[in-house]
Amino acid sequence: MKVSLARRVVAEFLGSAFLVVAVVGSGIMAERLSAGNIGLALLENTIATGAALMALIITFGPISGAHLNPVVTLMDGFERGLPWRETPFYIAAQVLGGIAGTMTAHSMFGLAPVSPSTHVRTGSNQVFSEFVATFGLICVIWGSSRLKPTAVPFAVGAYITSAYWFTASTSFANPAVTIARCLSDTFAGIRPVDVLWFVAAQLVGGFTATLLFRWLAPSIQGTEVLIPHDSR
Repeated sequence: MKVSLARRVVAEFLGSAFLVVAVVGSGIMAERLSAGNIGLALLENTIATGAALMALIITFGPISGAHLNPVVTLMDGFERGLPWRETPFYIAAQVLGGIAGTMTAHSMFGLAPVSPSTHVRTGSNQVFSEFVATFGLICVIWGSSRLKPTAVPFAVGAYITSAYWFTASTSFANPAVTIARCLSDTFAGIRPVDVLWFVAAQLVGGFTATLLFRWLAPSIQGTEVLIPHDSR
């Protein structure tokens, strides 16, 4: 059944909003409950984010493909899974959804809707971490979506859960989430000034992984990213 662009864009908005609610909201809750134990707070933040991501991909995947990430959308367009004319609508929905997610999480915890972050995330190691995190994410998406599509939600959720711990940046791997998190001066935040380098690294990581998979598994070219869906 063909799904209209309007419905797919709304699905991307809602999915991105709930993803950021999970990231920011669980970060606030973890910080409040962990009595200064940063490791415990990160573990709590990680579990909530990974579980929410799996649930959101299962929920919105059949509607929009559940990109929830501008890098994923751009790579889908690059591989002709999503028409280029539709990519701006997806990306706008993801970014706006992420911002709405931050404002929603703040409101639930009695904070100002927007509070620019002062959480420093800078340095070549952090930027390289974002390259690695996004490169790995796109590899997982391309590989699992081609070889075992039903496993995609679990593969992506498991990867992000793990990447929180094996990257110095805690694996943002998503420009929309990065922008949304710069509006939250909480555990999950990032200074606005650090956003540009993170996003640049994420884009480079995504393109590098996509080019690799054009050679590694050329038969995947032209398939939908994440959950197959009918957008035509």
